[in-house]
Order: sequence, then structure tokens, then C-alpha cells
Amino acid sequence: MTIGGIISAIVIGAILGFVGRLVAPGKQNIPIWLTILTGIVAAFIGTFIARLFGVASTGGIDWIELIVQIIVAAVGVTLVAGLWGRRSVNR
Repeated sequence: MTIGGIISAIVIGAILGFVGRLVAPGKQNIPIWLTILTGIVAAFIGTFIARLFGVASTGGIDWIELIVQIIVAAVGVTLVAGLWGRRSVNR
């Protein structure tokens, strides 16, 4: 993986993480780095799911893949926020 690939993964992860936070219900009290990390993981998982269904390599923008990634990011942000909140309360 090149430096450009790493920077692209961070930028796409940040965008997916923030969109996932917007779509997820309620307030998520998690740090920005965790939002970005969740978005990066959601991008990989969303792409994997889209490839399973054969919708990841279409002509132009892969809208279905993008929607799957956003859904995975919203679920991921919700789960991480719940786990992060528990961790903070137990201190």
C-alpha cells in the first residue's frame, strides 16, 4: 500500500464515519479518531458485502456499494459509541 492509498483510506474513512454518525440515531460521544477508524473499517466491510452480492464493480459510481458502506458505518458508530460509553462509565 502506498502513502496515497493510506491517505485515501483515512479521508474516505473520515467521510464515512461522519456520515455514519449523521445517519445513526441519538448522540455518539466518541472521539474523532474513533469515528475515522470506524469509517475505515466500515469501508472495508461494506466493500466486502457489496462484492458478495456482485454490486461492487459497476460502471461509474458504485451507489449501492456506497449505501452499504454508510449503513455499515452507522451500525459501527452506534456499536462503538455504546461500547465507548460503557468504558467511560466504568472508570
